[in-house]
Amino acid sequence: MVRPELRAALRPWRETAAAGAVTAAGLWLMGLGGWLLVPLGAAVVGLGVGWGTLALRRMRFGQGVRAPGVVEVDEAQVGYLSADGGGFVSLAELTELRLTPLAGRRFWRLKQADGQALLIPVEAEGADRLFDAFAALPGMDSQALVAALAAPGPGPGEGAAPGPGPVVWRRAAPRLPHARP
Repeated sequence: MVRPELRAALRPWRETAAAGAVTAAGLWLMGLGGWLLVPLGAAVVGLGVGWGTLALRRMRFGQGVRAPGVVEVDEAQVGYLSADGGGFVSLAELTELRLTPLAGRRFWRLKQADGQALLIPVEAEGADRLFDAFAALPGMDSQALVAALAAPGPGPGEGAAPGPGPVVWRRAAPRLPHARP
């Protein structure tokens, strides 16, 4: 029997532990030797290391639940539902992603092509699911995404910093075809 406190402390490490197990299985295959098992084991090790890297980034992305509202990610659409409001944004229509400080909290600011913006608290329930949605955006660097959250934000009771916050991602402008003479 595992104590509930220990189980809660280990829960964020589940995916990382699974990736470690895959890596260990790949190393075991490589240790068996042979023309077939060494390359197969190396491929499994590569898969485990890649998965582990993403798992660690996902774990660092989660900020805990200390803000009102619930985040939903469903088929390339992000929704935020709260008693104070909320809304939905299509990832295909997303043009800009910012991390904005406001009233002592940090918010993801998702701006669409039509100018509408949705503010989602970083600490809302389900906000950790945004990592995979944001990582799928064209040209998004998942390491930069995690680094944006690692930067210190406003403390409790501090006001908003001037400006809308740093741009984490911006959709590249579509290239126009070159006119032929």
